[in-house]
Amino acid sequence: MLEVVRDPAAMRARAAAVRAAGGRIAFVPTMGFLHEGHLSLLREGRRRGELLVLSIFVNPLQFGPAEDLARYPRDEQGDLDKARSVGCDVAFCPSVEAMYPPGFQTRVEVPGLAAGLCGQVRPGHFAGVATVVLKLCHIVQPHVLLLGEKDYQQLQIVRRMVADLDLDIEVVGCPLVREPDGLALSSRNAYLSPQERQQALALSRGLRAAEQRYRAGERRAEELLAAARQELIGAPGVVLQYLELRDAATLEPVAGELDRAAVLAVAALVGQTRLIDNVILR
Repeated sequence: MLEVVRDPAAMRARAAAVRAAGGRIAFVPTMGFLHEGHLSLLREGRRRGELLVLSIFVNPLQFGPAEDLARYPRDEQGDLDKARSVGCDVAFCPSVEAMYPPGFQTRVEVPGLAAGLCGQVRPGHFAGVATVVLKLCHIVQPHVLLLGEKDYQQLQIVRRMVADLDLDIEVVGCPLVREPDGLALSSRNAYLSPQERQQALALSRGLRAAEQRYRAGERRAEELLAAARQELIGAPGVVLQYLELRDAATLEPVAGELDRAAVLAVAALVGQTRLIDNVILR
């Protein structure tokens, strides 16, 4: 039976009761419009906790003034049905007013990890992410927090925040989930026209080309980047924002020979839709 909770105080009380009884809480924060990527996180959370909590909250703090807050896809009833199908116990669905009451002004920042990649083209975005995740964690009180590796920079920022602020939470990164044709699952894929969806496949093709070179033994950073660029530069309908190879833990740029785990990350506009994707080279 899925319980829907909208009041932060009620959610906190529910979590406190589970903790008092010795139960373990697994938590998956989302902005809703759930897809198989979200459901994979919930299935993993089901394995890791007695109480599985999903949050559905379109967080205004992480949207810039010219971004898609107003039109971000929403389908609460559909989300609840999907959450129920994978055994979720509680859906925490607060209002903006409940999360950010009058006078709210605090922000949490992780400036080093947020400086490049998406942080460079979306100023303030990751302060909004860190703030809402910290606030949700105070309300839900999880033992385990599950996030997808598709939003890799976000994952590393949350890990750093949890470590820096001594939160007693295990942060679990779960693998990126793709469509059969390779497109990374994203709620924003709903914006794509059929033609744009085909054009968007250039992102995964580029990453796959670099990954194949890596698996064949290539370790020179510029050669791996060049393999991805060959698919991306000039691809119809694709405007590249960045293609970068970064250290998988610190997100520092990688140059020369690759001698540690790295993430090859890409962001591009396809039509009017901004998409991100990555592959982790381990």
